[in-house]
Amino acid sequence: MQLNLRRTNLHGEAETEMNAHGPVIKRSLRLLALTLASLPLLAGFPMAETPPLGWNSWDGYGTTINEQEFRANASWLAEHLKPYGWQYVVIDMEWFVRNPVAEGNAKNFEYAMDEYGRYVPPESRFPSAANGGGFAALADYTHSLGLKFGIHILRGIPKQAVARNLPIADSRYHAAEAADRSDTCPWNYDNYGVDTRKPAGQAYYDSIVKLYAGWGVDFIKVDCISSRPYKGDEIRSISEAIRKNGRPIVLSLSPGPAPMDKAPELKQYAQMWRISNDIWDLWHNDQPYPKGIGDQFQNVAAWAPLAGTGHWPDADMLPLGRLGPRPGWGKPRDSQLTPEEQRTLLTLWSISSAPLMVGGDLSAADHRTLTLLTNPEILSVDQHARNGRQVLARGSTVAWSSHAESGDSLYLALFNTSGEPSVVRYSWAQLGLEGGRHRVRDLWKRKDLGEIESVGLSLRPHGSVLYKVD
Repeated sequence: MQLNLRRTNLHGEAETEMNAHGPVIKRSLRLLALTLASLPLLAGFPMAETPPLGWNSWDGYGTTINEQEFRANASWLAEHLKPYGWQYVVIDMEWFVRNPVAEGNAKNFEYAMDEYGRYVPPESRFPSAANGGGFAALADYTHSLGLKFGIHILRGIPKQAVARNLPIADSRYHAAEAADRSDTCPWNYDNYGVDTRKPAGQAYYDSIVKLYAGWGVDFIKVDCISSRPYKGDEIRSISEAIRKNGRPIVLSLSPGPAPMDKAPELKQYAQMWRISNDIWDLWHNDQPYPKGIGDQFQNVAAWAPLAGTGHWPDADMLPLGRLGPRPGWGKPRDSQLTPEEQRTLLTLWSISSAPLMVGGDLSAADHRTLTLLTNPEILSVDQHARNGRQVLARGSTVAWSSHAESGDSLYLALFNTSGEPSVVRYSWAQLGLEGGRHRVRDLWKRKDLGEIESVGLSLRPHGSVLYKVD
């Protein structure tokens, strides 16, 4: 029997693919490499020590992305954003559907699935998945660029696997034993829930994580699990499957808003969890879906104190640049956020230490978008500042501060949440700092402003500034 073997480096990243007849020594070497790759996790080293920086396909492609489009975005990120710390590239939902539509969640989908009831990418969209290769070739390509590869899944087990009662890999159980037929996602028809009270339920989650780890997946976003409904049992089960498998994989939970009273459990079992419904390119929406940038201030203020090494409240993706050719919501378009709103988005996310996952089509990004995403001083706040908190909310003015990683410096963000220009005048004491004169640097302009005794400035509608204060 011919086996597919993948040589890995000590980070578990595939370097080459080769076919062989499976000599024991080669299998042993691969096992050793995977074991070494898992040592940081097994030894208790944290995953996602800083907020993940990356790209997700949803805002640009909805559920429709194909291999050529993914490679183009990964290549662009590696060339333009990787030098600034961006590293994750994530394929969002329903990559296993043969006849996708941008917004997803249709009832007439045709699924690609293996003999063990696990979704696999169809060759019609991902040619490198031929001959049972799954996403291994795309993960190899991603790793060759020095990036990390991620996928989106929906919690649960495919309804079609349950109907056919397919066997669960590496177990004596079958799909019908793992399924909770009374539990389905309210807005997606693909799966039944998994009954994690039964050994078959854990066996199914173990089987899919083993498959993904074998492909080389570094990041799993799980949907319909952290809100509407909150499924703590399945969160624990998926986290346990990742732990048992041994490959370091970031676990991201969606959608929001996650319940605040579950924060200890979220921090224990996941590296990211959504704190709101989907954010798109608008300032405010009275309806539950989608929400805008201005709707996020209250959510971020509530969750930011829980951010810390390995555990990051997720304020959702950045709807920047070209939202097309087939976005997950609305018509193809350039982001409708004004330049001020785009900077405010990145300022609020950064000072609160939120993950930064840009959502537009990177291969169509313009110079303005590239400039937004490659300001090293803004990114440093997101990655290295800590204890971000809202210090003032008065009228249309909101102020935040956070601590620099070392020294006596603070970061100070000021926001105008109004649709009209606003004049902001505050003493340092009113903003939670000591009185006197402080050296100030404008991080967006990358310009020193000298020593200042108090803050006085004019902010454009929905505008903001981000200062470093010594």
